[in-house]
Formats: sequence, C-alpha cells, structure tokens
Amino acid sequence: MRTLRILAVDDEPPALDELAYLLRSDARVAEVVTASDATEALRVLRGADIDAAFLDIRMPGLDGMELARVLHRFAKPPAVVFVTAYDDRAADAFDLGVLDYIRKPVEPERLSESLRRIVSALGIKTSGPETAVIPVELAGTIKLLPRAAVHYVEAQGDYARLHTADGSHLVRVALATLAERWSDAGFARIHRSYLVRLSQISELRLTSSGYVVVIDGRTLPVARRHTRELKDMLLRAAKQDGIR
Repeated sequence: MRTLRILAVDDEPPALDELAYLLRSDARVAEVVTASDATEALRVLRGADIDAAFLDIRMPGLDGMELARVLHRFAKPPAVVFVTAYDDRAADAFDLGVLDYIRKPVEPERLSESLRRIVSALGIKTSGPETAVIPVELAGTIKLLPRAAVHYVEAQGDYARLHTADGSHLVRVALATLAERWSDAGFARIHRSYLVRLSQISELRLTSSGYVVVIDGRTLPVARRHTRELKDMLLRAAKQDGIR
C-alpha cells in the first residue's frame, strides 16, 4: 500500500532525478516532491504534509546538516535520511537523530531498507512482515516456517538454504529473489552467497581476508561492496538502542 509522502532534496539534477525515480518505484511511496536547495525544501514543507525528507548534505547555502537541525524544531518533524557521496559525516548525522545515512550511488536494496525504517519509525501498519511464512518440506510433509525464525540464508545454486536456531531447510527460490522480497523485513545482503537478519549479527570484525559477521557462532564473509552499507545499518541500530 502506498502511504509515504517523501521530500527529496539535492542541488545536482541528475542525482535528484535518480533518487526520485527510485523512491517512486517503491510500493510504499505515495508521493515524491523534489527540491533543489534548502530554501525550496522549506517552502515545500510549509505547504505539504511530508513523512520523510531525503537530504543531500553538501549543498550551496543552507546545507543538509543545517536543514536537518531546522526540521527537528518543527512541531511534527519529518523523518530525515541523508543521501551523500561522503562518509565523513555519519557520526554527526546520527548525533542529530537522523533515521538513516545512505551513500551515493544509491542502490535500490539500500533505499528499500531505509524506507522500511521510516515505516517502522512512523508506526505505519503494513501486511505484517513477521507473520510471513515459508513452506518447507520435512519428511514428506509440508510445514509453514515463520520467516521470523530465519537467522540467515545461504545460496545453493537455484535454491536457498534457510538457517534457523534449530537447523536448516532447503527451498526452491533464488537468494536474489529473497533479498528483494525480504529487504523490508530486517534482512540485508552481505555477500553473493548470504542474506542475513541484521538482528542476529553478534559480531562484525575485520580479518586478514576482509570483514566477516558472526551469526549463531558461524562466521560469514562480507563482500567489500556491502561493507559500508552494513556498517551504517549496524551503527544506526546501535544508536536507536542507545548504545554509543
């Protein structure tokens, strides 16, 4: 159901057009209004009921950080998400209380995760992602496995193995398909072979061969292209829980 009203702000037209296009492609977004600078953004906000603002940080005049400070003084402030090519302002951003921090170029999966956080923060009721079930076969009997029981998913050719606390189940669906369908249910792609539930990660650490995560005592590799996004997600979750 399309419910979210989004404001996207960027002084670079190609980046703004791309962000608006990706936002409008998401089924949760009802409307996207664009602005090329903070002055235009404030004018939009005075005349529209906006749920969330996606802001570039480095803009002429009032930059994204300063605009976010202004928005937080609103009686009913929109959720704020920074979309930037720079990674040196993440800590400052989360100290401001922003909901998310996305790096350019924006990937659809990462944007979908950000929209999921907005929906959750605003308390918007959806179809109930944690009530979803997956049919699996056990000893010739079809059982319905709650998606909430899945800790991580491992690709096995055209199949995917769902790992739970009690074991694993092989289902005939591609990992890429599950990654797309479950992006709004707390799962993140960390590698071409792994999709993980973020809340099940007990550790993220750097090894001689790159970053890994630990889930249920098992070490899973994190692909380099997913590392920055994963760090952002875990940092934001820690901030929300009051861990510094």
